[in-house]
Amino acid sequence: MTLDAYKNATLNHHKNTSYDEGVYPSSLDSVLSAKTIEDAYTTISSWKGYEATPLYHLHNLASEAGVADILYKHEGGRFGLGSFKALGGAYAVLRLLAEEVSKRTGKDVSIADIQGGSYAKEVSEVTIVTATDGNHGRSVAWGSQSFGARCFIYMHAGVSKGRAKAVEDLGATVIWVDGNYDESVRQAAQDAEDNGWFVVSDTSYEGYVNPPRNVMAGYTVMTNEIKEQLGGAPAPTHVFLQGGVGGLAGAMCTHLWQIFGENKPRFVIVEPDRADCLYQSGIKGEAVDVHITEETIMAGLSCGEVSNLGWEILKSGTADFLTISDDIVAPTMKLLANGSGDDVSFAAGESAVAGLAGALAALQNEGIKEALGLDENSRILVFGTEGATDPAIYEELVGVAADSLAA
Repeated sequence: MTLDAYKNATLNHHKNTSYDEGVYPSSLDSVLSAKTIEDAYTTISSWKGYEATPLYHLHNLASEAGVADILYKHEGGRFGLGSFKALGGAYAVLRLLAEEVSKRTGKDVSIADIQGGSYAKEVSEVTIVTATDGNHGRSVAWGSQSFGARCFIYMHAGVSKGRAKAVEDLGATVIWVDGNYDESVRQAAQDAEDNGWFVVSDTSYEGYVNPPRNVMAGYTVMTNEIKEQLGGAPAPTHVFLQGGVGGLAGAMCTHLWQIFGENKPRFVIVEPDRADCLYQSGIKGEAVDVHITEETIMAGLSCGEVSNLGWEILKSGTADFLTISDDIVAPTMKLLANGSGDDVSFAAGESAVAGLAGALAALQNEGIKEALGLDENSRILVFGTEGATDPAIYEELVGVAADSLAA
């Protein structure tokens, strides 16, 4: 195993001058409170098929990289959907259906009522829509199918046909939109307004808050699991988080901040340099959008518009913003497929490896390594957010079939 691929990687780093090193501020409870997080975990952990995903200690890779440990939260097996997104979209669908059926019936309809099928007729009259690069739409489609709602998924031209088929297999109708992800978001919102449908997006904007908040709450099932999986082991010193719109990063930052307080890990946001809305927001000190002119191979991170809720957390909760180029993605996927020494080998998709790729590249860049406070005592946590959600793309990039790997 070699880390040569990372030695000349193109990285951009920005240190957040608004970083809050103290305890989790109560002012952020309006974004994502401990009670909201607890409710999500209680509900999702009761679903059929639930089991905690593994937290791998990649000891050999850590030794090669010159740090104490690399912890990899592997989401490839989540509910059979292949990614962490299974946690957020489906949960937000459930809560939206309970709220809408309550309005239509004038009764206090609980999420347990929806899950139990007590209002199947009313649910079948609700149409759920969302825009997606793949994984979020798959979760929304699964949730809609599970609870009995109709579902339309909007996809832009850069989404692979394999990811579209995975959504259609869950009973949803795919609507193709010219342009990029942000244009598919706008089209889904417009069609929903015109037809009385309901958007379940992972991106919040002015006047649209509750579904994205519930999506974020669903994601924190991962951090609840990590808290238990760490047991008595030392806490991570650094977390390298995928960017995207900021929903995942905001959720993970929130809960780990609540858990560890002023001893929280150092949060580093990692984005493709072709879709760096959070990096640019960090520089500006406020949420800014970017226009994507060239798609990144990390399809799930091809986002130009920042989620308001995510940014509310990240503007003070993350210490650093980092961008990476596409050329270190495939090497990172191959590295995990091959394993390092006795480390487990497994399939990780293009968007899954962004955090790890950023960490490994930073460790090979002395200036950025020092700026991030990385050394031989560092314990790095990364989130492997997806498995091989498009097996054809995975095999093309890695050279082996995903189902040939053990994990």
